[in-house]
Amino acid sequence: MRPDDVAAAEAVARTALWEGHAGAADPETVARGRRRVTHLQRTDPGGAWVADARGAIVGVALALLREGIWGLSLFGVAPDHQGRGIGRELLEAAFGHGADARGHLILSSESPAAMRRYARLGLELRPCVAAAGIIDRARLPADDDVIRDAGPDGIAVADGIGRAVRGAGHGVDLEIAVQDPGARLLLYEDRAFALVRKERISLVAGLDEPAAARALSAALAATPPGASVSVDFLTAGQDWAVRACLDAGLALSPNGPFFTGGDLGPMRPYIPSGAYL
Repeated sequence: MRPDDVAAAEAVARTALWEGHAGAADPETVARGRRRVTHLQRTDPGGAWVADARGAIVGVALALLREGIWGLSLFGVAPDHQGRGIGRELLEAAFGHGADARGHLILSSESPAAMRRYARLGLELRPCVAAAGIIDRARLPADDDVIRDAGPDGIAVADGIGRAVRGAGHGVDLEIAVQDPGARLLLYEDRAFALVRKERISLVAGLDEPAAARALSAALAATPPGASVSVDFLTAGQDWAVRACLDAGLALSPNGPFFTGGDLGPMRPYIPSGAYL
């Protein structure tokens, strides 16, 4: 991928993954997607790949490498070019960016084709559930004076927490994520953090479950009243998060799996970021 491919690559991925979803073509959504693609093409050019057919971009794969941990950030093929082996070649190219990685992370959709591709990489499949719905604010914990809306000033602390939990920090990616309109980086002491953007809980990690649960509850409270809130990719072992979501009145449903492999951190308490894992 070259820098001048960013707009077309973002459009292909958005069409492949979100066509028909409300707000998919919203200018704010498009701008956020382009910031993400631009950022990763800059930080990880070896993991940024596109498929070209007759001068038009028809597929994209973006992978990041952070402190020895490889993650797949974005992967999509234009609907009218699927089933031709393009996705396989893109994934192989992006996976090569992690040839020397000690750990690997992929968040999958529920697409059978996507799950098949990821499973064939030899990674462990972790089933997931998602939580979604309109929060019953009467059931949320009382305001927590220990929670701090830290913004960019909290990135260093969050980076250290992510390193302890995931095995690699999120710092360079949080610098981009906190720029999104409505994004807030919440800290619970120096023990847990949550990234929330409007109605989406984007990332949570903590050094212990009680701290992570308090950060997640604060993130739920920070969402717009009356909005349909979502918390994705809750794996086995994240019962602290499941309880917090159920206590807030959210409902559980099946979600795509989390594929992992290699030498990672404990991966709990942890709710991964779809963009930056």
